[in-house]
Amino acid sequence: MKDTAKIVEVFADVWCPFAHLGLRRLVQYRDRTRADFVIHVRAWPLEFINRQPLDASFVAEEVEALRAQVAPDLFGGFDADRFPRSSLPALRLAAAAYDSGLVAGERVSLLLRDGLFEEGRDIGRHDELQRVADDAGLPGLLDPVEVVVEDWHEGLRRGVVGSPHFFVGGSDFFCPSLDIRRVDDHLQIAADPTGLDELVALVA
Repeated sequence: MKDTAKIVEVFADVWCPFAHLGLRRLVQYRDRTRADFVIHVRAWPLEFINRQPLDASFVAEEVEALRAQVAPDLFGGFDADRFPRSSLPALRLAAAAYDSGLVAGERVSLLLRDGLFEEGRDIGRHDELQRVADDAGLPGLLDPVEVVVEDWHEGLRRGVVGSPHFFVGGSDFFCPSLDIRRVDDHLQIAADPTGLDELVALVA
């Protein structure tokens, strides 16, 4: 990664399946085109926003809809029985990784989401967090909870409306790769290639 690489900022929670898909699609674009950018995933803790942790069954519904309607290649290992009780420990680990550099932070952010959604791991557990830290070559588990709070406040200041919300230069995009609607109490999700195209055009 060059020092001149562009930065895509993303405010997202680690247990948000829409963020996992959006980040995967962005990384796939980078791998395919060799675009030069790095992703800075900042904490948008939904349990602060909602004043309670996410319910595993609620996320399982979103995962099922995503797999059935737009992403059959993802979420293959998701296990609602191993859903973390809080995302804050994982968000703190990602924040600690970014203290080591943008590339390290991006790697940890992606590894955490892969662990949850592709491998069925409870990323709220200390041993699972240590495994990710070891895989990323981090010296140990740090706990900078204040960075998570700072990210949340910065997201509020910048008008973040939900997870994931992408910022590139002076433009921003909420969940750009998807069109999400609830019709007659059923979740309907469609790919939104136009939204993703507009985002990647800024980092191409």
